[in-house]
Amino acid sequence: MQDFETFLADHMPTVDTFHPQYNEALQTMLLAGGKRFRPRLLLGIVEAYQPLLLESAMHPALALEVFHTYSLIHDDLPAMDDAALRRGHPTLHTRYDDALAILAGDALNTHAFEILAQSPFRADVRIELVRILAKNGGSGGMVLGQAIDLHFEKHPLHLDEVLELHRNKTAKLIAASLEMGAVIVGLELPVRRALYDFGIELGLLFQVQDDILDATLSSEEAGKPTNHDQDKNSFITLLGLEGAQAYADGLAESLEERFSGFEAPLRKALEPLMRQYLFRHRTPVKK
Repeated sequence: MQDFETFLADHMPTVDTFHPQYNEALQTMLLAGGKRFRPRLLLGIVEAYQPLLLESAMHPALALEVFHTYSLIHDDLPAMDDAALRRGHPTLHTRYDDALAILAGDALNTHAFEILAQSPFRADVRIELVRILAKNGGSGGMVLGQAIDLHFEKHPLHLDEVLELHRNKTAKLIAASLEMGAVIVGLELPVRRALYDFGIELGLLFQVQDDILDATLSSEEAGKPTNHDQDKNSFITLLGLEGAQAYADGLAESLEERFSGFEAPLRKALEPLMRQYLFRHRTPVKK
């Protein structure tokens, strides 16, 4: 069976066009690398319960990565974060122009749902996968979080409001990755809900860690601009660096305890990811 990186490289979005840069714009940020965290969560669930479905599950895993990449392309635009670097490469609007970056993001957004619609599962499974991604990535999920983040720049929020911001902007798509894996293997609704709730808390931890890394890494080390969140409602601006690190410790320890209660196959499949990411904010960094 192909690994995910090979599958991604073999399934790049490509269209027949005389536009000289369009296909390259669609593919550049997908090929630039990244953690592949969301696809790995989905594939981990499938590996735990139905490893024979892993080849088929590559399709929704790819849809998640394509959708996430669209969100990064738009997040970097001048009207949003105005970033020049992503995954160690120039952002699309700096490589080409704003218009092509916007259109490439639009194309990847809709392409993700085409991948899901054509994935090799029963129609009811495909529909549920589409619903989960749309619900968590769309108007009441990631997009809402981004809108809150941008609207309240330079306007400090309370902790409960910052948590709501990042549940939407970051955590829901991570939670959706786990739930989509649960749908593929047919887990019961209570287990799906438990995995989704775990994913929300994991997503919040991921965001706190990103805020800590933004404050402690150089742009070269992070592969994207850092130290640019001073006007944003980050956990660093709200809690300070030590407070954010303590908050991340609490989330990580809570997640570790919850993870220990999962079934053995699930713990075995996801343990490498948990070991890699639960306490990454404690990794010594150079400055």
